[in-house]
Amino acid sequence: MNLPAAGAFALSPGTGTSLLPLPEVRLGIVMLCHDNLDLAARMVRIWTDGGAVVSIHVDRSAPADELARMQAALADCPAVFAPRRTCEWGTFSLVAATQAAAERLLASWPEVSHVMLVSGACLPLRPVAELRQYLAHHPDTDFIESVSVREVGWTIGGLNEERFTLRFPFAYRRNRKLFDRCVRLQRRLGLTRLPPEGVSPHIGSQWWCLTRRTLQAILDDPRRREFDRYFRQVWIPDESYFQTLVRRHSVRIESRSLTLAKFDGQGRPHIFYDDHLGLLGRSRVFVARKIWPGARALYDAFPRPSPPGLQLAEPDAERVEAVLDRAAARHRQGRPGLYMQSRFPRKDAEGSKTSQPYVVLYGVADLFRDLPLVAAQATGRVVHGHVLARDEVEFAGGARIGPGALSSNAGLRDLDPRGFLAALIRSSDSMPVFLHSPRDRQHLDWFIATDPNARLLVVTGAWMVPLLGCDMPFDDIRRIAARLHRSERRFLDVLGSVWVKAQVRRWTLDEALSQPETVWQALCSACGRTRASPACRPRRRCATPAGCGR
Repeated sequence: MNLPAAGAFALSPGTGTSLLPLPEVRLGIVMLCHDNLDLAARMVRIWTDGGAVVSIHVDRSAPADELARMQAALADCPAVFAPRRTCEWGTFSLVAATQAAAERLLASWPEVSHVMLVSGACLPLRPVAELRQYLAHHPDTDFIESVSVREVGWTIGGLNEERFTLRFPFAYRRNRKLFDRCVRLQRRLGLTRLPPEGVSPHIGSQWWCLTRRTLQAILDDPRRREFDRYFRQVWIPDESYFQTLVRRHSVRIESRSLTLAKFDGQGRPHIFYDDHLGLLGRSRVFVARKIWPGARALYDAFPRPSPPGLQLAEPDAERVEAVLDRAAARHRQGRPGLYMQSRFPRKDAEGSKTSQPYVVLYGVADLFRDLPLVAAQATGRVVHGHVLARDEVEFAGGARIGPGALSSNAGLRDLDPRGFLAALIRSSDSMPVFLHSPRDRQHLDWFIATDPNARLLVVTGAWMVPLLGCDMPFDDIRRIAARLHRSERRFLDVLGSVWVKAQVRRWTLDEALSQPETVWQALCSACGRTRASPACRPRRRCATPAGCGR
């Protein structure tokens, strides 16, 4: 059933049978404009066509020709321009601009019942008539995010309670060094200040919708000069001035905003693009900020009427916020196994070391003949050779170019071994498998051992098998054996650490030679095959001087 429009009738909360007249809602818009005045004029036209009146404050730094063009385009609209002032982020100038525009609005239209603060980059997603109808059902409610500063820690990379107890005479963006030095000096000297008596600092979103009675009471407060003097030295007062003073005058507060305004991981406003068209359309939010000026699909699609029966539907910002929160988390942590330049110097800041499980066969290839080829046939996996070999990267099938266009050149690999292995695993279609031994580069022993995605099958002492069948002088064999033994001991020390997160199965050489089927079955299980066909089992190497296979 379609509900009545604002100014008509509403169902009685008692029996639900009688009709009560709804209060007439005349919506006033306070719009802060800094740039893109042509686009801002288009937004003003949307508001006025929907039955609202608009008071506009244009930053004094905006070009004069753009302002003249905007005034000419809005000559026939119920809109007024407030006295201009230069606005700077994080300073009281934004509050002063809002005060001036609000005073001009209330003086020009005494019949205004609700006032909403927006910017020139705010886009109404639902018709203005639906917003007026929604406000008619909440005639005495002030929609403003207002939370005690002691109860939340929303500030990203900045100050929380100190924004109210220290003084900030310098602009953060224009005089960053002076700003930081002033803060450090006040902390060192122990200088603090108290809020005015009867004021409890609250913070929240800058974008609110207040009743005329509440806004007028804030602007006409007998102590306004005292409050303004205090908030002039507060950091980012546009997020705390009205949010704090509304607690002194409001009859009913809903601590939420009717404007969707999200911030990314660095505390900057999230910008909506054409890609967000479907997401915003399903949100049922009244207003969204901040819209990219070039998002033509969004500007052409909104405001969009709600389906029948949903004209009074509550805004569903949680769905949009959940998607944006996941995007912010992805920005901070990165994708699993993807090393971004911005977080590469910070150890373990990548979130996950690799993107998918993989199998490392340490020493197993010394026991089985043609292991990569036969294991690939038995398991259906891509089995590479010794990708960490000293002279060449042994990709599957002897390819010169591996997954992800990785080169088999060992010199290129050694420039960034960790990035190479992560890229190899990420670029593989399924669980990759590769060989490893004491003869290879050992740069990534700790990386592999501490990676939860790694599955290690280790046969200790298997490096001796190839040496038994060679015809080198005994002194050379002994020297090589000593070097390989030291390399393996270091690798085993890594596996014995409490920091190991990989899945590790170990056999001694004797155990592997006495029960090679156990090793082979473990290989197939690690690769996702629980049983291997007898025809797929490779021939076991003999530990005899002749080195023959049977």
